[in-house]
Amino acid sequence: MNKDLVLEKKLNIVAYILTFVVLILVGLMRRFKFDVGIDFGFLAPFHASVNALTALVLILGLYFIKSKNMEMHRRAMITALGLSVLFLLSYVIYHFTTPETLFGDANHDGVLDTQELSLVSGSRTAYLTLLFSHIVLAALSLPFILLTFIRSYTNQFERHKKLARYVFPVWLYVAITGPICYYFLMPYYK
Repeated sequence: MNKDLVLEKKLNIVAYILTFVVLILVGLMRRFKFDVGIDFGFLAPFHASVNALTALVLILGLYFIKSKNMEMHRRAMITALGLSVLFLLSYVIYHFTTPETLFGDANHDGVLDTQELSLVSGSRTAYLTLLFSHIVLAALSLPFILLTFIRSYTNQFERHKKLARYVFPVWLYVAITGPICYYFLMPYYK
């Protein structure tokens, strides 16, 4: 069997395991909170910035591949992947250590009363719809981002290209909607 295909199979297993672990952590972080003596509240704007930077790097990566600059495309995509890993690690730390911020919770008591809900009415629905699409697509795209990277890493460029056509726009959407969700939620952070 081709050496690249053997490596791909091994890396695919790693990608599926990583995806499983990340999904478990994301599921658990809403249920469990740990007091580590550090206020990680500063990470919310950091997450938005990392997502925005990821979106810019993804767009650069697209530009480079359209310009046939494979080396700069590779560097941009490795950078985007690195930024996404940084975001994910920071995001998990933040949500395991910081109380959830609710859209519309103007008095920061962790409860949306009738008055707060009436003040945000339609904008809350818009926010939750955007947030839902962001979260679902982030979860669904994770293994495909990894598999697309693996196909390139194992020199299977045609297979990489076929998958990237579908994965790239979703990844870009997730990177762009992250800062938009933060912008919506910004007034409700303590």
